[in-house]
Amino acid sequence: MKPLIKISLLVGLMFITVSSAFAQFERELPNYRYNDKRGLNVFEDPKVDTTDIEGIRVVIGGDFAMQFQSLSQENVYGSGDPDDLVLADMGTNFNLPTANLNFDVQLYDGLQMHLRTYLSSRHHVESWIKGGHLQVDNLNFVQEGFLENFMEMARFKIGLDEINYGDAHFRRSDNARVIYNPFVGNYIMDSFTTEAYFEFYLLPGNFIGMLGVSNGKLNQNVIVNDNTDNAASFYGKVGYDNYATDGVRFRLTGSWYTNGGTSTGTYLYNGDRAGGRYYGVLQSLDGGSDFEPRFGPRFRENTSFQINPFVKVGGLEFFGIYENISDGQNDGSYNQYAGEVIYRFGNTENFYVGGRYNLVSGEQADGLDTRDISRLNLGAGWFMTKNVIVKFEYVTQDYSGDGWNGTKYQDASFDGVVLEAGISF
Repeated sequence: MKPLIKISLLVGLMFITVSSAFAQFERELPNYRYNDKRGLNVFEDPKVDTTDIEGIRVVIGGDFAMQFQSLSQENVYGSGDPDDLVLADMGTNFNLPTANLNFDVQLYDGLQMHLRTYLSSRHHVESWIKGGHLQVDNLNFVQEGFLENFMEMARFKIGLDEINYGDAHFRRSDNARVIYNPFVGNYIMDSFTTEAYFEFYLLPGNFIGMLGVSNGKLNQNVIVNDNTDNAASFYGKVGYDNYATDGVRFRLTGSWYTNGGTSTGTYLYNGDRAGGRYYGVLQSLDGGSDFEPRFGPRFRENTSFQINPFVKVGGLEFFGIYENISDGQNDGSYNQYAGEVIYRFGNTENFYVGGRYNLVSGEQADGLDTRDISRLNLGAGWFMTKNVIVKFEYVTQDYSGDGWNGTKYQDASFDGVVLEAGISF
């Protein structure tokens, strides 16, 4: 009975999606990042003064992605060592495709809702809601013109969704939405989590200011026991984003995040429940995690900050990361460095080539040996249309430092090529 119900729901959703696609062709929402090539290098949703939309407008979209992967891996251990230390062999084949279903709804002038559902993901076999939020860009629903001058530069967001820490999460792949990411993988310390939050923005001119608070929890529940020490997370962002002249853009932001609890705040680099972007890597003969090869320190009572420069001159663009997370209990600390150079060309910049280098280095606790993880990505891509992208990538990742000794990561590495195709609308 359950499969029949699921099939009926899927057919119903497909009918609604197709019907809506014909009904809303080229219809757009204000204060909205397009879910296609037009959303490239857009960070916070744009802020517009007014809209002429009356009533409710619903935009139904989706994402689909699949990869063809050919990677190999090794570490210091041989076939005679324990199965939990020897890395498994990997073949060449297709990975499980992923899919998203997106709803963006203009509820009222200045009142907008977003909801994303993962229909298919690596880590979960069932469909489930990633998160959603309500965005408030004016208060006309209270009274026409209420605090009008203030709301010209202010915004509120509330929901259980992706929090706005750093700029890297705007360029990452979000399960099947891969169209903004020039490469296949996300960063090694992938600063992405979905938590119950409230964010307040001030967006005067080219300046960006944001303060946010979340409950610091990925999995929501109300059960309390003696081992629970929940604390709210506080975070924020300041920055400047300006088109200096035609074809030249400069953006610089700094973000911070802190949580003082021992049972909350550990998800900032472990919040993507969809799984890692490279399948099967760093898995031993005994099995492994769906979340490799990203790295999350899982520090408690932690503080993080991230600095992101972005420069675009013509078709040439640079995006960078300097990031630090520190542990309030054992004085552990990790730094992340990343630099990404992309050159886009063609009549509509529909082709690109580029490279990314990413390094994470630090200690799990004060006095322990250093752990290093480095990754190099070299790739190229083609936007066949504004909704369809294909990518080719070479990737290599290495683990070094005495802090990995005695684990499967000791002198571990993987490398090879991955092809990815994505559709977003």
